Amino acid sequence: MIMMRITVIFIVNLFSLLAAAEEVYLEPSFFIQQQFTETPETKYFWLTKEHKLKLTEITGHKPSKLRIKYWVVGQKSAWILEEIGKEQLITTGISVENGKIQALQVLIYRESRGYEVRQNFFTEQYIGASLDKSLDLDQTIDGITGATLSVRALNTMAKSALYMHANAVTNEEQKTAAN
Repeated sequence: MIMMRITVIFIVNLFSLLAAAEEVYLEPSFFIQQQFTETPETKYFWLTKEHKLKLTEITGHKPSKLRIKYWVVGQKSAWILEEIGKEQLITTGISVENGKIQALQVLIYRESRGYEVRQNFFTEQYIGASLDKSLDLDQTIDGITGATLSVRALNTMAKSALYMHANAVTNEEQKTAAN
């Protein structure tokens, strides 16, 4: 009887570990390569007090970093962002051009449920989305039953990338044009 309990506990723990396994769908460096026809410039978006407040409003929590790395060529930027779904980080690549999402792809998924958010039928909903004045997406994103927190995480990352693009790339272009 004791041996049977130990076996059951072992099997349950084994399945828990397998369920929480990291699933790498695309290496972040390959996502960046796919987004540009020429070599992008690597830059950093510094989180000023104002940016921290806006990103806290978007994400519902304070940013944990002082700066966020991104890649840029002209008016196109690419971002590798992470957000917690239910319990684990979801790593997503997002490219933005002229204030609109050009691509959104789940690169690494670590949750045991909600993996459907990585599928093209779901991520294609973000293409063409931009940020409205209230810091929301201007397009409705249909959810997935059982993946509410993963969907929320992708929405948060999409809004964050659009906000940072507007304040890094678009504002930089405006400064350059004024000089």
